[in-house]
Amino acid sequence: MSNNIDAPAPAVEQAIDPRLLVREQGFSGYISEFKRKIRGGELGSLPVIIGLIVIWAAFAASNGNFLSASNFEYIAYYMVGIGTLSIGLVFVLLLGEIDLSVGSVSGLSAAIFAVLSVTHGVNLWLATIAALATGAVIGAIHGFVFAKIGVPAFVVTLAGFLGWNGLMLWLLGDTGTINLPDTGLIHLFGGNSFFLNGDIAGAYILAGVGVAALLFSSLGEQGRRRSAKVPFRPTSEIVLRTVVLAIAAFGSAYVLNLHKGVPNNLVFFLAALIICDFVLRRTSYGRKIFAVGGNIEASRRAGINVAAIRISVYAISGFFAALGGLVISATISSANQGGSDPNNLMMAIAAAVIGGTSLFGGRGKVWSALLGMLVIESINAGLFMLGEAQSVQYMITGGVLLAAVVVDSLSRRTQKSSGRA
Repeated sequence: MSNNIDAPAPAVEQAIDPRLLVREQGFSGYISEFKRKIRGGELGSLPVIIGLIVIWAAFAASNGNFLSASNFEYIAYYMVGIGTLSIGLVFVLLLGEIDLSVGSVSGLSAAIFAVLSVTHGVNLWLATIAALATGAVIGAIHGFVFAKIGVPAFVVTLAGFLGWNGLMLWLLGDTGTINLPDTGLIHLFGGNSFFLNGDIAGAYILAGVGVAALLFSSLGEQGRRRSAKVPFRPTSEIVLRTVVLAIAAFGSAYVLNLHKGVPNNLVFFLAALIICDFVLRRTSYGRKIFAVGGNIEASRRAGINVAAIRISVYAISGFFAALGGLVISATISSANQGGSDPNNLMMAIAAAVIGGTSLFGGRGKVWSALLGMLVIESINAGLFMLGEAQSVQYMITGGVLLAAVVVDSLSRRTQKSSGRA
């Protein structure tokens, strides 16, 4: 007979929430948590931030004017149009899908706005609503065909890319261009429009509002989590995050004020990012998007209406494609055939991926659109200063995109090996 009957069972190691360790260990806890995330493949925005610093340093060494206020103003203004398209694409990529129609939808929406407001004299705001609604409806149609009929998203949106581009060309007519007056929405998003008319106080007001919003929202979340007796961020971490944001925000305001101030289109872009970030991180709808992107079958079993989530996400993508089209048309003061330039689509996708949104779904932030566009537009501006051809820009951007995907793939592999994916 075996004598192991009374042998004590091996002790089971109890899992400890790493956020509790951070709170208990203080600063050393943050270091341990950072190392844990790196080992587990949770790189976040770290690679793109390092890459952006390297890009800025390299171009600054080649041309001293790269770090000038006027150049940063240029980058801030021209990244908004395609960056707006990229916001919608982040939602789609979180599902692990793709939307190839955003370039054509943006061009079509700009054409609808131009035809209604210029050719037919419709009120500018009504024309704007019509253009944005068109983008959202088109996106919902794509989502319906994909989610309900079962046609792959790649095929559906590729068909949309071709079809909506043709409709745009038909609307613009033989000339292919409709010039837009510098009034209303076009002026609001145009190059001569700055927050509070470029008053130096405007940039600092925006910076102060952003910092205060982070501080109060973080303290509010801390209070709610403390009341619920679940792990929460310690006050020291909240203060550190606030200080870092304050340095970045007020530093950016100072630099932009050295030239003309904060472009209005950048203000709306940042507002859109904040709203979308809130939706994704603080609402049940946002959590459902991450759940569907992470595991469709598990989401279905959890009671999530997967088809509804897919349709709504493509509607959001269409809406931001339309909004981006209006911003791009305001940038060039016209709606023309270039509005559906395939390069806009490619750059919008590249921005989301370079900024840290995974192509495999379930992981990313809307701030990827901002970070990715900063990288792409910094490359554009730097190469323009050096007198390089656009072909060089495409090759370098392609290399950066490939590097981002490789990092994402390696990160996922590391997470799987550590049991986190």
